[in-house]
Amino acid sequence: MIAWRKAKVWRVIQNEPDLQELEVSVDGAPGLAWNLPLLTGRVEVGDEVYLNTTAVSIGLGSGGYDFVLANLTRIPDDSAPAQGHIMKLRYTPLQVSVLAVEEETSPHHPALAELSSLEGTPVIAGTLHSQLAPAVAGCLAADHGWRIAYVMSDGAALPLALSRIVRRLNDDGLLAGTVTVGHSFGGDLEAVNIYSGLVAARQVLKADLIIVTMGPGIVGTGTRWGTTALEQGEIINAINILGGVAIAIPRISFADPRQRHHGVSHHTLTALGMVALSSAAIACPVLPADQWQVVQEQLLRSGILDRHRLLVRDGWPALRLLEQRAIPVDSMGRGIDDDPACFLSAGAAGMIADEMLSGNQT
Repeated sequence: MIAWRKAKVWRVIQNEPDLQELEVSVDGAPGLAWNLPLLTGRVEVGDEVYLNTTAVSIGLGSGGYDFVLANLTRIPDDSAPAQGHIMKLRYTPLQVSVLAVEEETSPHHPALAELSSLEGTPVIAGTLHSQLAPAVAGCLAADHGWRIAYVMSDGAALPLALSRIVRRLNDDGLLAGTVTVGHSFGGDLEAVNIYSGLVAARQVLKADLIIVTMGPGIVGTGTRWGTTALEQGEIINAINILGGVAIAIPRISFADPRQRHHGVSHHTLTALGMVALSSAAIACPVLPADQWQVVQEQLLRSGILDRHRLLVRDGWPALRLLEQRAIPVDSMGRGIDDDPACFLSAGAAGMIADEMLSGNQT
């Protein structure tokens, strides 16, 4: 069950419309907490709040942050009428109504009702949130000015507001918009599922390219089937059903100490080898000879190359663009210098998408 603690807000460190970062006192000890105004209203210094301390108390990788469950000092202002009738976090104490892009009262309802195909739009399917920025950079490295939409699944963090990298990409004008699907929330558009989310990215945001991956965090258990990364295979199926062109980012690492993530992660091998029932272009980066041999052998043994098409590209232009723009990226606490292969695969995917859009793919 949820671990509850009463706390007092000592300082508002970050105060965005959709996210507040707080310094709090919990049982006399200092702590950090996130507040999501959409769910619990805004808090101020001096407020007493109830916190959900579950993740921190059991040592999960939540960054050391608790979450505000309720403000005991003030009741949130709910005088504004609800925008829509689709509930996210359904049938939980924090269920919240949103105006889904598909709803009949949505101004975009007619556009979604009309479109039945992505009409060959390239769609990059990743498995880690850290793959988003290098994929965006790979597509923009040649400076063709493509419109890129980000579709966030509900495989990890549900509030889009928790993504610092999305905030930075938006601030730099690198994203045309965001869509949150399933129970994730906070995007420019809200969608009921991955299918309508993809259609909305194309039809409403007018995206030339769509990138889909989960938000910050990932659920894994060390077992073949117990991970949210398997959604990559289902996303590829959705892309092909809708007439898009699927590009898969393999999770590759040569710095992760866990053997199951050495080379091509077992998450990727299962998602692409068993869950994806339709084909995708697999974006692999140019790697040192010894690393490439490991990756190639893993892909061959898994039977992935019998179903999917392998495309090898140099991902470094993407990472150089991130460096030029001073956009930091890390995955599992490791940066580009620590584990370049992890980010190069995403950069390669963006390069492939740019080639497809430019019509010069070989």
